[in-house]
Formats: sequence, C-alpha cells, structure tokens
Amino acid sequence: MAIAMAGRRERTKQLLRSRIATAILVGILFGCICAVLFPNGFYNSGSSSTPNTNSTSKVGSASCESSERVKMMKYNFALISETNAQLKKQVRELTEKVRLAEQSTENARKQVSVLGTEIKAGPFGTVKSLRTNPTVVPDESVNPRLAKLLERVSINKEIIVVLANSNVKPTLELQIASVKRVNIQNYLVVGLDDSMESFCESNGVAYYKRDPDKTVDKVGETGGNHAVSGLKFRVLREFLQLGYSVLLSDVDILFLQNPFLGHLYRDSDVESMSDGHDNQTTYGFNDVSDDPTMGWARYAHTMRIWVFNSGFFYLRPTLPSIELLDRVSDTLSNSEAWDQAVFNEELFFPSRPGYIGLHASKRVMDMYEFMNSKVLFKTVRKDQELKKLKPVIVHLNYHPDKVERMQGVVEFYENGKVDALDSFPDGSE
Repeated sequence: MAIAMAGRRERTKQLLRSRIATAILVGILFGCICAVLFPNGFYNSGSSSTPNTNSTSKVGSASCESSERVKMMKYNFALISETNAQLKKQVRELTEKVRLAEQSTENARKQVSVLGTEIKAGPFGTVKSLRTNPTVVPDESVNPRLAKLLERVSINKEIIVVLANSNVKPTLELQIASVKRVNIQNYLVVGLDDSMESFCESNGVAYYKRDPDKTVDKVGETGGNHAVSGLKFRVLREFLQLGYSVLLSDVDILFLQNPFLGHLYRDSDVESMSDGHDNQTTYGFNDVSDDPTMGWARYAHTMRIWVFNSGFFYLRPTLPSIELLDRVSDTLSNSEAWDQAVFNEELFFPSRPGYIGLHASKRVMDMYEFMNSKVLFKTVRKDQELKKLKPVIVHLNYHPDKVERMQGVVEFYENGKVDALDSFPDGSE
C-alpha cells in the first residue's frame, strides 16, 4: 500500500512539472510572436532631432497603426492574464493533490508500521500513537447510481453534501450563490422532496434524489429543520460505504472560501465545527466544581467542552465514522432526542460498565475559520483586528432571522460594506 501511494505521489509530481513546463513554453512562444510582430519593440520613438516633414495622410496612417497596435497589445495582455489565472488555479489544485498524496503516504506508512509488526516503544518523547484510521474498501454495489454521480461530481474523493426540502429554499439559494462565488465544484444537494430537482436544475447545481424510502421520505417532505437534520446520519452512510469523504453542511451556512484548499486536516474520523464562542468553550477547559459540604475535598475538577455542531462536519470513510452514523440513526429512530445531543454523546461518552464507547478520533475546527454566528455577532464584528479575517464559512446557527443575517454577511465579507452587520442585535431578542 505504501509503495502504491509513493507511485501515486511521483505521478502527481510529474504532472505538476509537466504543467509548469507547459506554462514556460507558452511564455516562450508568446515572446517569439511578439518578436515577429514588433521587431523594433512595443514603442518606437524615432529621432527626436529630425523635423516632421511627413504629409497629413501619413500622420493619420501612423495614428491608425498605433491605435491598432494598442488594441492588439490590450487583447494579448488580457489573453495572457486569463492564461496566467488558469495556470495559477491549476498549480494550486496540483499542490493540494501533492499535499494529500504525501499525507496519505505518511498515514499508510504509519498504519503498516503499527499494524504490520510487533513494535517496541522508542525513547522518551518519540512515541506517537496511530492517529488516522484506514479507510474502508469502497463497495459500489451499495448504490451504483450514487457511485456514478459521485465519480462525476466529487474532487479527490471528497464532496460537500446538503440535505434540503422546499421549506429551506431561501437559505439554500443564498448558500448556492456563495458556493458559486468561491468556485466550489464538488457540491451536491440531496433533495428530500420532488420540488428540489427543478430548483437545483434552475440554479445549476448537482442534485441527487434517493430511492423511495417511506420513513425517510415522510420526514424529508414535511419535516422541519430538526427533523430533517436527523435524517443526514442515515443518508450519509452510503457515501462513506462508497469510499468518499463527506463534508456535511446545513443550509444556513455561507461559504466564503473553499474549505478543501488547505483548511481541513483530514487526520481524524470526525472533524467538526464547534458551538463554542471562545478558546475555552471551543477547545476545552478545566472547570472546578465546589461542594462546601465536603470540607477539605470540596473542590472537584471537571473537563468541559462545548458541543460539536452537527450541522457542519467532515467524515472520513472509516469504520468508526460509519459506526457513529449507525449509532446516532438507531438512537434517533427509537426516541425523540435531539440529533446534535446524540451526535456528541456518541462521540464523547467513554466506555463504562454496560456500555462500549465509540473508538473514533475527532478534531475541532478553528473557530475563526469555521465560524458560528455567536462568535461573529458577539465578538468578531466588534473587534477591529478580527474583522480583517475572512472565515471559510459562517454558520447562522444561533439566530432565527437567518436570511437577513446571511444577506448581511454577504454584504460585509463579499461586498465590503463595513456597517452591514451593525444593525443586528447580539442575540435573537
């Protein structure tokens, strides 16, 4: 496996070198064309000491020729600029592919090292446990129709998935516009009712309608936000079984950058944004409980962290990720529990007598890159330095007036209107 990954890495590097060589040849070719068209250079000032004795007709002819040359230069400049932008984009994409190949190779090496032979612990400070679980073997027989669609829409076996019905069209329309602004191609809407197909076609985004499922269809067509939110754990299972990494997104989220380009770590089974609003609540803190009746032992230390947000998370196609989906789906199908609460309980509750906890690795996302609306409206918009940062996404999860605030976020971050967020209250009062 490591040898195969190394070969893939070498092929990727060869492709990158080939693209760079092509760009150099294009530059040389353009230089040769300019040398033929303009043998005396772009500007020919002539002799400044010789008086002008040419006729008026010759002056007019020279003026026209100069104007044509300027037009040609402008056209060539625009052509070069467009080619340069395309090459830069290709280089960025290839660089990301090389980085992913190197990361996969390193993960494979660690897996072989840990699982392949018995090992001894090294010197102090050198021991590192296996952090990244191997991915499952893709099984296209699970859903051949979806497999064919994902092969066409995904990039690097990664896909953004959004579940939606007709109740959320206004927010989904704003999200789709944001996806197009930052040129995200691997974006897929899973429609939960019949009207979503024509909506997606009119908006030019990839669409998937699941095969009939009485339980899922009934909730998907008539359910509100929380009911629909609970369906995603059942729906996403097939994506993982097919071998694709999924970035699940609720509809009340705006994309301001492409999350796949340098913003995801991909080293854990679950990588999720947080409902936390500062360093402590987002990344964890030691909270001391006080019970005066205990006298000398009145203080007890507790470890706390605010929950992962179940509306925006990245899943690698691993067994722990699939087990997580199964556990949450099973609990939700047999209770009236909130999907976000169950999602976090399965992720964080440890094994205990009568219960085996989920052995899944997890990572919390940077709260200023993957920003919830409490962070934005209570902190960021009031801080002159934080206002300069551009997040990857903004999730309007803390506020009910979603459309208005989403429009304000677009005005602030995309259109440069500095006071676009000022009129909104911190909370929902």
